[in-house]
Amino acid sequence: MTNPAEITTWLRGRPARAGRTRVLAVEGRSGSGKSTLAAALGPPVIRMDDLYPGWDGLTAGIEALVTWVLRPLAEGSAARWRRWDWHRGEYAEWRDVPGTGELVVEGVGAGARAAQPYLSGLVWMEAPDETRRSRALARDGDTYIPHWERWADQEERYYALDDVRARADLTISTD
Repeated sequence: MTNPAEITTWLRGRPARAGRTRVLAVEGRSGSGKSTLAAALGPPVIRMDDLYPGWDGLTAGIEALVTWVLRPLAEGSAARWRRWDWHRGEYAEWRDVPGTGELVVEGVGAGARAAQPYLSGLVWMEAPDETRRSRALARDGDTYIPHWERWADQEERYYALDDVRARADLTISTD
């Protein structure tokens, strides 16, 4: 199953685990195609890139996802999150999570073990290292180049501790 419409239909058949919201995590290494798939699915999307507090913020981004979004949804409360302003180097405005009953969270950390109890589904995106690097640098250019190794090392540590791929409901290769 790789067609976005099929994935959305599949999600709608899954149990809601964040209160009345079905949350789909789209996870994988940088440049694997997460953002492209998430944008094609239809439900509102929260990008982990908007939650990380800077280039060393993967773990803090996961904590923000659980604390600001997933736990409040599970408790039946309004959920909102703060967007990280990469240019200013600080959190900016709060944004409300739409109450549509479906939510896609995409990015490294979206499928973290801490988020797992709230997820209705987990998709792992996979692509060869060369393809991923080429895509990511074409997308983000000079902004990402000086941080590629730094971020890749952080991903490596995270995936060594939290084998997200092994827990995925669906694996999609984008090579």
